[in-house]
Amino acid sequence: MVKNKEFKVGLFATVALVFLYFGFNFLKGIDFFSTTNKYYVVYDNIDQLAVSNPVLVNGFAVGRVSRIAILQDKQNKVLVELMIDSGIELSDSTKAILNSDFLGGKSIFLAIGKGTRTLQAKDTLLAEVAKGMLDVLSETATPVADNLQTTLRKFNVILDNLTKNSQQLDAIFVKLQTTPDLLNKTLITANGKVEDLSVSFKSVAENLNGSLNELKPTLANFKTFSDSLKRMELNKTITEARQTVIKLNETLDKVKSGNGTLGKLLSNDSVYNNLNTLLRNLDSLAVHFNDNPKHFMAPLGKSKRKIERDRRKEEEEKAKQK
Repeated sequence: MVKNKEFKVGLFATVALVFLYFGFNFLKGIDFFSTTNKYYVVYDNIDQLAVSNPVLVNGFAVGRVSRIAILQDKQNKVLVELMIDSGIELSDSTKAILNSDFLGGKSIFLAIGKGTRTLQAKDTLLAEVAKGMLDVLSETATPVADNLQTTLRKFNVILDNLTKNSQQLDAIFVKLQTTPDLLNKTLITANGKVEDLSVSFKSVAENLNGSLNELKPTLANFKTFSDSLKRMELNKTITEARQTVIKLNETLDKVKSGNGTLGKLLSNDSVYNNLNTLLRNLDSLAVHFNDNPKHFMAPLGKSKRKIERDRRKEEEEKAKQK
């Protein structure tokens, strides 16, 4: 009986240990009822990644980290072994992204893309490290810090300018304190000079008034003289114009009566006829001179008989040509 009890106790303990082992591994993500494939990833730094950390595809656990080893012959890079369900097909463009959550938990996220071939078990995946919260904050805080630093510099410049302006304002206020005294002195001096000027102006005005009163009779006499002079010049002009008109009328009367050369020219027709005859003779003489210059230009001229003979010859030649 004692041996049966010991056997039962030992069997129960063995079964409990087996269940505890399998249960513990199951809780760690080990599925004993599915087949898996091994894949490898090489990182420069795994940031405290541990064995049994999950491997995720779109937030769904498809495997776990099964082993981690350091490669001292390859600049101390870290080799991570992944156990992934055999039903998950990975391409040569798949990236194993080392990710960290807000609480510091580590996981590997698989970004499966379209590649040229499908990876086989024990192939190596492309390694990539996701940006953590601190990295994002540092990238975001860097431009903010730069802008803040620039703002502080500008603020310091403004403060320096305000300090200089305050010093200038102090100097202006000091000068303004002495201004009222100077203004009072200036007003007192100006008041005295204005009084002196008003006295001088009053005396000048009185003298000018007296001079104007003295000039009034002279101006009246000058006006009377000017009016008399204008009347004299106007009477003289009218008298001369009358005499000129009288002489012009006398001349016109002589012309009308026929006295004088101009009157004869206007009233006698014989003078006009004689002038007309003279003009016709001059015209014929000019025509004859133009046609027969030899009669006038030859030595001692020609006799009247020779001239008539030349005319007859010319007339005969003209008749023959017709």
